[in-house]
Amino acid sequence: MTTKIRTVLFDLDGTIIDTNELIIQSFLYALKGLVPVDFGREHIIPSMGLPLSDQMKLFSGIEDVTDLVAAYREVNLRLHDDYVSAFPYVQEVMARLHAEGIQIGIVTTKMRLTTERGLRYVGLYEYIVPNAIVTIEDVVHPKPHPEPVQKAVQLLDADPATTLMVGDSGVDILSAESAGVISVGVAWSLKGEAKLRESGARHIIHDMRDLYAIIGLE
Repeated sequence: MTTKIRTVLFDLDGTIIDTNELIIQSFLYALKGLVPVDFGREHIIPSMGLPLSDQMKLFSGIEDVTDLVAAYREVNLRLHDDYVSAFPYVQEVMARLHAEGIQIGIVTTKMRLTTERGLRYVGLYEYIVPNAIVTIEDVVHPKPHPEPVQKAVQLLDADPATTLMVGDSGVDILSAESAGVISVGVAWSLKGEAKLRESGARHIIHDMRDLYAIIGLE
């Protein structure tokens, strides 16, 4: 790549932190009795990446999902440390990017409490530029709208043309592309590599270390 990448934005869940099973178990717990008995992970996975309240409305058919969101968050926090881990080589790659002077930000549809808890728990928080964590609480329009990525770019005083957005979901790719940022999909996404390509991902990586070639660190 001829453009020198100076900023890398990461989605959180399913991209750098493996919270997939935690998310699925939290939904199953909160929705118990409200969804058919055969409701399972295959129903949950396609919408992962969307705001929690939107997912709850979709699954339950209920408009006011305040109690369901609260139930989800209660079990999600309680089980957090039993399920959460960093994906392979994420720590190594973030440490290298940080050492090379590349700015690192987070763009997620999670709330700040669990975002920061997850980053600290797996040892990634120290690599993130302190004010460059954009959560569901920081925007009016969550991903796939460009606002979250645009906000991170502004917070870092970055140039979209020299910025990557790395994600595991179509909403990450769409948000990045709408914001003029270079989109990168991760092949370990539960949604599958094909879905990311369909969404317009400019790059697909099969190992987090594949970022080195895209950034120009090899």
